[in-house]
Amino acid sequence: MNTKLVHVAVAILYRDGKFLMQLRDNIPTIVYPGHWAFFGGHLEPNEPPEIAVKRELQEEIGYVPPVLNPFRNYEDDRAVRHVFHGELTVELKDLVLGEGWDMGLLSVEDIRRGNCYSEVAGSVRPLGDRHQRILLDFVESQTKM
Repeated sequence: MNTKLVHVAVAILYRDGKFLMQLRDNIPTIVYPGHWAFFGGHLEPNEPPEIAVKRELQEEIGYVPPVLNPFRNYEDDRAVRHVFHGELTVELKDLVLGEGWDMGLLSVEDIRRGNCYSEVAGSVRPLGDRHQRILLDFVESQTKM
């Protein structure tokens, strides 16, 4: 594990062929402001990624899926993203947004296009480029199974 890079754990949550995403706050000082992104966040010191992703989901939406499986790790010049996936087994209305501007279920078409409308924002908002790439990789991996 490269300890010089920031380590984050994120979750791909899906239901009925759509993917749960968070619209990040539109604050210029954060990474991907006003973009659709995954729920998840930074690992605490010595915290395993599989524990961090569950903690972050509980904090951000008040929900942790019954099963979360590892997908892949993605490393770039800024971070190592530990990506997990699991089924969203509750309705969107049953989630409590604890962090972010909005949340929504994005279709594969939204992901391929790279944006989605947010009622809360009142506009079409972009997907984070890395989030889009990871989701496209995930969709492709599922069609090969």
